[in-house]
Parts: sequence; C-alpha cells; structure tokens
Amino acid sequence: MILYLHGFRSSPQSMKARVIASRMAELGLSDQLANPQLPASPKLAMELALSLVAGVPAGELAIIGSSLGGYYATWLAERLGCRAVLLNPAVVPLKDLDQHVGVTTQYHSDEPFEFKREYIDELRALAVDRITGPERYFLIAATGDEVLDYRDMVKHYAGARQHVIDGSDHGITEFAEVVQYRDAVLAFCGIEAAT
Repeated sequence: MILYLHGFRSSPQSMKARVIASRMAELGLSDQLANPQLPASPKLAMELALSLVAGVPAGELAIIGSSLGGYYATWLAERLGCRAVLLNPAVVPLKDLDQHVGVTTQYHSDEPFEFKREYIDELRALAVDRITGPERYFLIAATGDEVLDYRDMVKHYAGARQHVIDGSDHGITEFAEVVQYRDAVLAFCGIEAAT
C-alpha cells in the first residue's frame, strides 16, 4: 500500500499526486493507493494518516510525501518502520509557517484553508531530529527549489538513497514528463511493474 501526503495548502489534485494516481490506475493498483485531503491541523492530519494505514504491515507500506507531506512522511516512517519517498520535503517547516497563520485558500480550489498558530506547536511535536534506517528513505531534491533549501534535505537524509535534480523547482514541474522519476518512486515503494 502507498499513502501519498500532499504539501501545505495543497491537495490530492496536485500534479505529482495525480501522476502517481494515474500510474497506479494504469497498473490496476488504484486500491493500493490512499491519497487523502489532509486537514490543516498537523495533529489531525497524522491521525487521519494513521487511520488509513492501520493494520498494514510496515513491510507492505510506503509513504510518498511532498514538501510538508515529506515532513509528515518522515514522522510516520519513523513511527511505523516503513519506507518513505520524500519529494522536496520540508525539514524544519516551523521557521517558515508563522507567516501563513490565518485564512487563505487551497491551491487547487477556492476552499478556505485556515492555518492556526497552535498548529505550529503541533508541527514541533512531529519533528524528527535524525532518521533511523536511512535505507528506508528515498529523497528527490531539486537545487532550484525556490521555497526550501535542498542542502538541508540532503543533510537531513544523509545515508538515504538520494537523487538531486540540477535545477527544477519546488513543485518538480517536470515530474509528469520524466517517467523515470515516477517509476523510480513507485519501484522504491515496492511496485515492481512500474519499472
């Protein structure tokens, strides 16, 4: 099973989430993908994620997390002992999110998105200072990420499998066109037919 976790203010309609969902559908494996809309509250987001994977053995579970979803995926992977693929993950989101407190909209709809100040403390509770079992992690980081510093990602996931893209951007815009990215992600998640 794969759990896909989108980023801050994002949704299951993000480009990378749709690319993964489309490929899983092509492979006849849509029932093996959970791609939820995460609540703004990190605590509630993790409660939802844990409920979706309850009873799935760690060896049969992989989590793909993009941006803030990568931060969540890391906490979950440490807690559950499963594999995680991290796409330009947030490493220390606390230093950036204070400016986003308030009400805005989601990126892929006009739905309101409220980020409350107490959510920063909820994020702090999910911090992973150092990953264990780096072989369980696969990092894809872009040097051109305009939101997060790829060097923080590379350092935080030292010892993990890493693919650093020269250039690109925070959304890894070319993810839809470069099938090697998609297939490498799915293969790491245990979807052998993806390669």
